[in-house]
Amino acid sequence: MLAKLEEIYKNRHQYAKDWKARTGGKVLGYFYPYVPEEIVYAAGVLPVRIMGSHEHDNLSAAYIYPMYCPFCRDTLAEGLRGRYSYLDGLACADTCMHMNQVFDWFVLNCGIPRRGTFIANTPANVAGTHARTYLIKEHLEFKKAIEGWVGRVLSDKDLDRGIEIMNRNRQLMRQVYETRKREKPPITGAEAQLMVLTSQFSDKEEHSALLEDILNKELPGRNRDRKTGVRLMIVGSEDDDTAFLKMAESLGVTFVIDDTCVGSRYFWHEVVPGKDRVAAIANHYLDSTPFPTKDWSERRRFAQVLKLAEEYNVQGVVLAQQKWCDPYELDIPSLAARLKERNIPTLFLEFEPTLPRAPFTTRIEAFVEMLCGDEEGLFAESSTVKSGS
Repeated sequence: MLAKLEEIYKNRHQYAKDWKARTGGKVLGYFYPYVPEEIVYAAGVLPVRIMGSHEHDNLSAAYIYPMYCPFCRDTLAEGLRGRYSYLDGLACADTCMHMNQVFDWFVLNCGIPRRGTFIANTPANVAGTHARTYLIKEHLEFKKAIEGWVGRVLSDKDLDRGIEIMNRNRQLMRQVYETRKREKPPITGAEAQLMVLTSQFSDKEEHSALLEDILNKELPGRNRDRKTGVRLMIVGSEDDDTAFLKMAESLGVTFVIDDTCVGSRYFWHEVVPGKDRVAAIANHYLDSTPFPTKDWSERRRFAQVLKLAEEYNVQGVVLAQQKWCDPYELDIPSLAARLKERNIPTLFLEFEPTLPRAPFTTRIEAFVEMLCGDEEGLFAESSTVKSGS
């Protein structure tokens, strides 16, 4: 079953095309997990998160600035290559300036039908005084726009179905993550990353069925012949680099937990059902662990990172930043300092989609050697290692 997830990941565009042919339904691409997928599923539409391919990009520079984050450029290049030609529509959640401009260029240059473009605005401060009133109104507008697109009104029963589909998938992924607390986790960090990634561009009911099989049939009797080694956590933004995790885990470590927008932050919290379904959905997106661009001024994400690090018995944290991503870069010194207070060493790595693995291999090896040699609390004083140093 885990092998099936890798197959979906490698053939995600064909998966969406096959789904369309099989169901006759529409496919909606989206940027960032602030787009309310519950409403999309309520309409019988398949939401597919726009991701890159980690290939050399010689296309996006004609449209967006080279200093925009490499994840943005990588995703736009995928659209310009025509790989998302099967999309019937596209949605953006107004998360950052870079991704907003990628959305614009997608619509203008990648064959997206103009009638199928949607903005699901998210407040700049999810903890703000008027954030809930604002987001409920925005989600109502999004629901109305989706209804016009699919040609029918979404009932409370439809919304309940969308909420149930999303919540069930979240519950199952949390159950898989629970197994990673064990002294010898039955699943690697790379495998867990594949699980969460595939949930973002496959039918969640089909994905949940796979997860049930993994939990009930595959993981209970799984006896991996690899040592757990150093227990690491990875913290960052769009860490969809499966090759990096596989490389790092070949060096005597296991990523036992993460805090990324393509990892735990995507599914950790569920919608709490309520009489007003749209309000319940909006509350979920406000109460979930926020992205740095929305996390003002309380910085709730830091508390979640520290909580996960403790629960999963983390020995070190990799702080992964997409190059030029200022909100995450702004977070790193404060987060590293808080981890240092807990005697948890950190390693800072700056990512681009096509960076060679060799420099990262050297840094991970050095980090592991430092951790393995830290038998007398040597990291209590200083622990952050920066890439390039």
